[in-house]
Amino acid sequence: MVSFEDWYRHQWPRLVAWVTFSIGDQVQAEDIAADSFARALARWDKLTAQGEPTAWVYTVALNAVRKRWHRRIVEHEALGRVDARSTSLGREEPVPQPEIWAAVRQLPDRARTAVALRYVADLTEREIAEVMGITRGTVASTLSDARTRLARDLRPPHIVEDSDCGAN
Repeated sequence: MVSFEDWYRHQWPRLVAWVTFSIGDQVQAEDIAADSFARALARWDKLTAQGEPTAWVYTVALNAVRKRWHRRIVEHEALGRVDARSTSLGREEPVPQPEIWAAVRQLPDRARTAVALRYVADLTEREIAEVMGITRGTVASTLSDARTRLARDLRPPHIVEDSDCGAN
């Protein structure tokens, strides 16, 4: 059985990276991760008896991220109702991201979450299915659709070369 300390050392940077990507704020991501790991520690014996605790801690963190997303939407709507000009106060300046992560952020919530769990947190499809509460087949399909969309969205525009113009 793996010790909490070893598991924590391995999972901490992955969970923080995934949450940071999801919410765009490393300080808040570290708070969410710390809370998730504290809850895991309190249940460590039960979690390890049931199997791998990684999916459980990611589920706890995902729920916290979803609550934050919901809170931001509610806050933004409330600001809009109070004063249409004040909506800009609720916006954070976008953090420059590589082109691919900007495209990932345009994916639907489920696809974005699955992509981040797979490629940022390095979870398996089975673990992602556990975290998200969906089947492994749905995870595979969601990731496949996301990769197809990203390939389309990130494809460079076709450049016509001189040899393609019919010149001899």
